[in-house]
Amino acid sequence: MSWKELWGSHGGRIVGVSSGIVLGLIYLISGFWDMLFFALVVFIGYTLGNRKDKAQAPLVQWRELITRLSERWRPFK
Repeated sequence: MSWKELWGSHGGRIVGVSSGIVLGLIYLISGFWDMLFFALVVFIGYTLGNRKDKAQAPLVQWRELITRLSERWRPFK
């Protein structure tokens, strides 16, 4: 499998894990809790990248949420 095929089929996961590792290394100075946070950041990056690869809907429907909140808390009705 070439890199182009690998990038085409798993690009979101690669970017997600890479960004998770980079961001996690910032917090990975020392200690047990930093290690747990590092693992959480890598897991979140993988999960978001996997959802992008499978073309699934986003976890949060931002437009629907903003519309609902703006209708609910409209200052001048």
